[in-house]
Amino acid sequence: MSTWSSSMEQRFKEQPTLLTPSAGNQSCCICRAPRSLVQFNEKAFQPQIVSIGPYHHGKERLNMVEQHKPRFFSALIERTKDGGVGLDHYFTAVALKENEIRDCYSEFLPCESKALIEMMVLDACFIVEVFRIFGRVIWSDWDDPIFTTQWIFPFLIKDLLQIENQIPFSVLQVVFDLSKGDIADKAATPSLNELALGFFNSAFQRPQEQLEKFFGVSRPRVFNVKHLLDLFRLSFIGHTEVEQPANVYVDYLQLIPSATQLLLSGINCMPRNDCNLNLLDVQFNHGILQIPPLTLDDCMSSFLLNCVAFEQSFNYSSRHLSSYIIFMRCLVSTEKGAELLSENRILLNYLGSNAEVATFFNDLSMGITIDISTSYLAAIFGQVNRYHEMFLPRTRRYFAASWSTIVSVASFVVSVFTFVSAFYTIYAYYSPRK
Repeated sequence: MSTWSSSMEQRFKEQPTLLTPSAGNQSCCICRAPRSLVQFNEKAFQPQIVSIGPYHHGKERLNMVEQHKPRFFSALIERTKDGGVGLDHYFTAVALKENEIRDCYSEFLPCESKALIEMMVLDACFIVEVFRIFGRVIWSDWDDPIFTTQWIFPFLIKDLLQIENQIPFSVLQVVFDLSKGDIADKAATPSLNELALGFFNSAFQRPQEQLEKFFGVSRPRVFNVKHLLDLFRLSFIGHTEVEQPANVYVDYLQLIPSATQLLLSGINCMPRNDCNLNLLDVQFNHGILQIPPLTLDDCMSSFLLNCVAFEQSFNYSSRHLSSYIIFMRCLVSTEKGAELLSENRILLNYLGSNAEVATFFNDLSMGITIDISTSYLAAIFGQVNRYHEMFLPRTRRYFAASWSTIVSVASFVVSVFTFVSAFYTIYAYYSPRK
């Protein structure tokens, strides 16, 4: 056997570790953020205070909260052991899911079974305890630094909504169910979904009706949730796919013009204010593009970035947030467009200047690939483009006619002034002052 053959046969046996062959499976839902998005805003994908899962585990800058995880786990065990649920129960239950856990990550996890299970248990218990304390299901020490240190809490919310900082939702659910042994009235206890959504919503301040529409008391658990980022994302779009509308104008399925260009054809962008409506509930009727208000701040921008990263990486996810970002990028692709939406109270801008908002959506959309024909906004794109093309020629004719009138009047005025000037010049020559 030649040296070349031997070398290549060895290469054939090597398995990729950064993107495993199984990364395209439906079970693989936790992956690295695409480089195109990381280059745009690296901080949005780097946890600032807490590591969850294997991708950022062991980083020195995250040790502060890492040291508190055993304390939270110990407090949980103290409450559940009297109900017959001890430390071994948590490790045994999570260990049964080891293969499922490994299949959830797009990268090969080099850690041994014991280290992986310990990481999952501590991370899951920490998250569940934080949710319970925040939701006042249990009471904690009023002086607990995790809750009293003002700067920690906002970063904690952002970190738990990062695509690279997730553990499988099924692990959280197992730990949550076991930890209910310490609660007398289990039936009245909020579900994991409700506690998680309430926790995250403290930073987003969405009306409670929006959350209860899909995850309220009547629907205490939503199945097939992949992780916490997916859960909060689904609260914006619903866990069922939106059916394709019938009134899609196929010939007009393309990106729409900017908000300022639409205004030239008589299309006005107006806020759609209704507490029962979600961020994605865009509507178009009789030249009015109604858009639910978007509060764009540091937390929302980070969340949108991570949602796009998830939707673009997980083939079995819908592309609702990606479609919404493309839609908004069309409207605010320029500083003037962002300014118009801000003046109309559609865009509540806490991110920076109007130019920075336009840059945000332009840069973010560069990492997005969608099929407009299958987008939940396909009907909106088609209707808006059709209206724009139908009415723009009319407005152009109107402005052309108006401009012709202005030019004619101006020419007449100039002619009058020229005649008067000539008259007085001649008059002054023949009738000089005495």
